[in-house]
Amino acid sequence: MKLSVFKLALLAAFSSTVLANDIVPAAAQSAPILLTDATVHTVTHGTLQSTDVLLVDGKISAIGADLTAPAGAKVVDLSGKHLYPGLIALANQLGLTEIEAVRSTDDTTEVTQTNPDLKAQIAYNADSEVIPTIRSNGFAYSMVYPNGSMLMGQSALMQLDAWNWQDATVSDSVALHLKWPKADLQTSPWRPQKPDDIRKQSAKDLAQLYSYFKTAKAYADAVKAGTQVAVDSRWQAMIPVFAGQKPVFVHADDQRQIEQALQLQQQYGFAMTVVGGRDAWRVAPQLAAAKVSVIYTTPYGIPERADEASSQSFRTPAQLAKAGVKFALSLDGYWDTRNVVFAAGQAISYGLDKDVALRSVTLDAAAIAGVADKIGSIEVGKAATLVVSDGDIFDYLGHKVRYLWIDGRQVDLSSRHTQLRDKYQQRYQHAN
Repeated sequence: MKLSVFKLALLAAFSSTVLANDIVPAAAQSAPILLTDATVHTVTHGTLQSTDVLLVDGKISAIGADLTAPAGAKVVDLSGKHLYPGLIALANQLGLTEIEAVRSTDDTTEVTQTNPDLKAQIAYNADSEVIPTIRSNGFAYSMVYPNGSMLMGQSALMQLDAWNWQDATVSDSVALHLKWPKADLQTSPWRPQKPDDIRKQSAKDLAQLYSYFKTAKAYADAVKAGTQVAVDSRWQAMIPVFAGQKPVFVHADDQRQIEQALQLQQQYGFAMTVVGGRDAWRVAPQLAAAKVSVIYTTPYGIPERADEASSQSFRTPAQLAKAGVKFALSLDGYWDTRNVVFAAGQAISYGLDKDVALRSVTLDAAAIAGVADKIGSIEVGKAATLVVSDGDIFDYLGHKVRYLWIDGRQVDLSSRHTQLRDKYQQRYQHAN
């Protein structure tokens, strides 16, 4: 028995090294970089043809035609290619899990319902094998959040080319994440429940959630009045929520969940974003009126109701845009995050304006994460985080990412996928 435990320990130690990628993060920008003759998708100032962009010290220094290269600058000819801001993926577990079936590689979920003081970036694995596969599709940033139930914890925005979680962290406390209690009466075939039992449990969970907020608000008021002596890290972490300094990202899909969340927001006055938002199109006017954003994570979803069109998930982004709801496109997973770029293309084919689609994975995503002043568009003074594609980055046929810079550092776009491809291409060539 002792030998078996020892073998398992060795296997675990070996697995931890296997699950680390061997791609070296890029060094800080040491010389100016001039990108020439690109089709520049600025996001804020339209699309500029045959335009140059100068990168200096990790920032965008100049944008225009026929810019002069500074002394010692590296010049990259982008004729015929498309230049975009580095893409942003919100609300996922990238870097928090490696293999879903291996519990020791899953750091996504904490126990108990009250973890508002938990910070996701502490568990972020910058060496994850999955991260390079996401970068290769043009993503430079990911907002990771801790999963769980009810008050799940705080998300963090990470840049995707780093030595460790400290290097990766762009914003360490984006929002408090709240998983809304179940509101629909659907039951799983694996765990069937009676509708009355679901109603009772939902009511109980909702009452518990309100109790948590009541306790947290009382704690915040006591701290403000100077009468709170004992420190409770859970409720201490929620003080910025009631002060209007930190938004609440509510994970909710069903229309009833979203409507209930809007009632809680109205009662306590916090800034709110809906994560998931499968039924957001049904309450889009209310969301727009309340200035609630949506991180839409079901762009490839199937209908939940018999009377819904089979294409409803594809049409929802255009419907949200028409109603004036700010939204970001995302996929709530980790490895599939790379497909968000194609979800934007799918939404375009179902009526979403191309410029709005681009904003949904760049500037609007940055705004929802609270960093629109730093990233998300190609503007002088913003981070030199840019991606180059041969053609339309949202089109399966035109999409071909050639370069990615994060803060002016050219990122290695290889991954385990490309390494295996190259390996077996050589075997094929040797065999023939």
